[in-house]
Amino acid sequence: MKTAIIKLIIQLLTDEKTRRKLLIAIASILVGALGMLLLPVVALHIMSQMEPPELGFDESAFMEQIDTERMAELEQDGDILAESLIAKGLRRQIMKAQLLYLSCFPDGVENMDAYADCFATADDAALIDRLNEIYGLEIDYTEFERTYKMVQHVSIDPYLLESPKSKIAADLAAWCRNAYEAEWISQGGHGELNAELQRRTADNLGLILGYKSYDPGSLAFRDGYNLLVYSVQGGMDSLPDVPGVGVYSGSAFGVYVGDGQVVFACDDCSPVQMVPVTDPRWTCWVTFEDILYPQEMWEYINKMNAPKEPEQEEE
Repeated sequence: MKTAIIKLIIQLLTDEKTRRKLLIAIASILVGALGMLLLPVVALHIMSQMEPPELGFDESAFMEQIDTERMAELEQDGDILAESLIAKGLRRQIMKAQLLYLSCFPDGVENMDAYADCFATADDAALIDRLNEIYGLEIDYTEFERTYKMVQHVSIDPYLLESPKSKIAADLAAWCRNAYEAEWISQGGHGELNAELQRRTADNLGLILGYKSYDPGSLAFRDGYNLLVYSVQGGMDSLPDVPGVGVYSGSAFGVYVGDGQVVFACDDCSPVQMVPVTDPRWTCWVTFEDILYPQEMWEYINKMNAPKEPEQEEE
């Protein structure tokens, strides 16, 4: 992963207008790959004070330029911000909130909880307008989106999964929705970074197997996950509203991610897609082996499959 990101940095050096801010984002992910898992963008503010790296990017030299005391403060702020957002049910906004905090608030904020409240909106344009108004900033929405999208393209948010030590249906849904939002490419793989495409890639089975094989602790995909085992549970008319259940077309799988939407990879080199669950291609719904589904869903399945008692004739 580190080699791929360095290559991407070199390519970005040719774009004078966006070079500085994009390099900040990509290099911060490199820091995360070196072990600073708390904040994938933890070095944004510090690096904004540095010149862009030369072509021969020296990781150890970069680390030496970071003031350890300031780094500790940033990590503490990141902890507080993450805890506040999780308590508000805004886990998916953590990386975005950290990115903006570290790049736009060099002196911190007086009330971290109030800052976290700004991220209750899912509309990024409205979010930027709100931050600019409340904090007297001049964040350019287009520039922010470009930088944030680049971060999404090459990284996997360390806060993405609610239960990183187990494999649960809700996290499978979050994994697939993230693949859609980060514009992963429907090509061979389980979610690994493709340096040439500057994207993560996954084929139809690999999108699901990638979640099963991904180890959040080491940021690596484990070997031995090449077979997707599933069980057909019923027709689409009986699909429960449980994010993480699978749907099947007879030739391809998708994952229901909630809000009436299904995410899937096509195997045709297009971006991962999201379509309504009512799309006629889906013929049945399935569960995947080794994915933990909520007990309520199994009770629903048992009730659905229970033999019906014969109706008693009236005398």
